Formats: sequence, structure tokens, C-alpha cells
Amino acid sequence: MAMAKSNDPHHDQPPRIGEALAAQRAQARLTLDELSRRAGVSKSMLSQIERSQANPTVAVVWRLAQALGVELSELLEGAQRGAPGGIELVGAHGIPQLTSPDGLARLRILGPIDLAGQFEWYELNIAPGGELASKGHEPGSREHLSVLSGSLQVQAGDAQQTLKNGETARYAADQAHAIRNPGRQAALALLVVLHA
Repeated sequence: MAMAKSNDPHHDQPPRIGEALAAQRAQARLTLDELSRRAGVSKSMLSQIERSQANPTVAVVWRLAQALGVELSELLEGAQRGAPGGIELVGAHGIPQLTSPDGLARLRILGPIDLAGQFEWYELNIAPGGELASKGHEPGSREHLSVLSGSLQVQAGDAQQTLKNGETARYAADQAHAIRNPGRQAALALLVVLHA
């Protein structure tokens, strides 16, 4: 299905971390040198980020948030926050990503950072032969996996199930579990994690 292109010129732009970072640094009354030492990020890189001449990785933003004593979401969401009661837009470049150890599975974190550990949702893309394996989460946790294209195999404890395009699996995630792509094509899915 074709999607209409947004008329918003900022839609495909990365979040403007620089403005939020400069505001947080000023509030903490830190110089660039002090923040550089605390975060382990070079002064020149900090200067470029604040002037929106560089777009930092999620790891760098996390180190900056730690050094400032603020939540990661305050830098990420503060960079995109709209007017009160308005619509908050997070551009494609502002969506954090995680990659599996084998490099074949990629999770795009679609939910806001402040809901992590409670309710999380992801776009999951697994290349052929790839696997996303996890130890059990806290007791009572569940996952919901909906395949959007391709096929995936889910294993939760001793149970195993293959899902095709359009199918959803719901399973206990408080035990070791894994999602694999046994097929010859990349698979795309939505993964929702409900923590107990």
C-alpha cells in the first residue's frame, strides 16, 4: 500500500539533540570541558552536537545523559517535543536500534524510553539464518510476535512454533526464548513485550 509523503520538512530529519543538550548543560551549569570529562566525549564533538553539525549515536547520547544526570528520554524526546497537546514526532533517524550479536537481527525501539521495563514494542528485522535469543525476563512477562513478511520460528522453553506472514504468537517470556529466521528471505515483524 502506498503511503502519502509527509509535507513536514523535518519529518525525515534526525532529532535535534543539540538544542536539548545545550539546554541541559546550561541548567547543570557545566562547561563543555566539564561535560566532556564526565561523559568521555571530546569537547569538539560536544560543540558540533550542540550546533547540530553532528548527529550522535544512541551510545553517545546515553553517556551524555548519564553525565548530566538526566534520563535518556529527556535528550531524545526533548529534541522532538512539540507544543503541549500537540503531536510529538520522532523522525526515522531518531529511532534507537539494537543489533543481535550475530549481526543478523535488528530491533528498532518504537516505544518511548520511559516505558522500558514495563511495555515495549519493536520492529524486528531478521536476515536468513539470524537469531534473536534472550534469557527469561521477570516472572509473568509475555511477548507477542506478529510477522509482517517472511516467516519466523519462535522457541519459548521447550515449545516451538513456526509463524508465517500475518500470524501472531503469544508466549511466556519469563523463560529462555528465541526468535529465528529459518527461511531464505528476510523476515519483518512487530514484537511487543509486556513486563509483569
